[in-house]
Amino acid sequence: MNHLNNRPASFKFIPMLLCALCMLTASVYAQDDVNKQFKKGQERQQAGEFQDAITCYNKVLELDSSFYKAYLQRGFCKVAVKDYQGAVDDYTKLLQHDPKHVWGYISRGSARNRLGDFNNAMDDFDKALELDPQNAEAYNNRGFSKKGLGDDAGACADWNKSKKMGNEEAKIILKNNHCK
Repeated sequence: MNHLNNRPASFKFIPMLLCALCMLTASVYAQDDVNKQFKKGQERQQAGEFQDAITCYNKVLELDSSFYKAYLQRGFCKVAVKDYQGAVDDYTKLLQHDPKHVWGYISRGSARNRLGDFNNAMDDFDKALELDPQNAEAYNNRGFSKKGLGDDAGACADWNKSKKMGNEEAKIILKNNHCK
């Protein structure tokens, strides 16, 4: 004989309520682990321990694949260890989550420049400049794409724009590339 049938209807929902409470508690702990691992990754990254940082960011993304900040940071670390294609892949995942992330485009474009993929890098810098027309870093890095494609005049024009926006690095680049 089933004794649950003799109890009030509200009693039947207690097990479901307890289950929901357990799931909520587990979710809070999981998010706590995500935040701790992310912070640990940032600390390793700042210390120049890029492989350890990548391991931390991998754990973050295992726990929460939508924690898009970890894709950006892991991409930076992959560039530091010269895994440029891995960085491109991470920045692409970031941009799938946040298609208006200016630094995602700039970072992916920079990694693509390192791979010699200048056309796609140009597309990334153009998108970054569409989103933020005053971004000196996007002009500066797009100059390297243009240089890679043989457009020296276009490269110099972008570096000059970057310089006018206050990018000190552009001054050196202009001099080293004999731009006027």
